[in-house]
Amino acid sequence: MSKALNGKFTSKDQAKNVWDDLIGSDIPQDNIFIDHDEQVIRVMIPTEERREIEEIFDRHGLTY
Repeated sequence: MSKALNGKFTSKDQAKNVWDDLIGSDIPQDNIFIDHDEQVIRVMIPTEERREIEEIFDRHGLTY
C-alpha cells in the first residue's frame, strides 16, 4: 500500500537537490510531486520504503 510522505523545503535549490537524490535512489519520477507555492515535496511510496525517504529528507534538512 502506498502512502504520501511530505517534506517542506525552503529554497528551489534545496528542492532540486532532494529531487535529484530521490531519482538517484530509484524513486520513479511519477511518484514525486513538488509544489513550489506551498514549498512541499510529496513522495508516494510503499510503507516499507518510508525510512529511506526520511533519510533523504533529513540529509537535505527538510521537515516532515
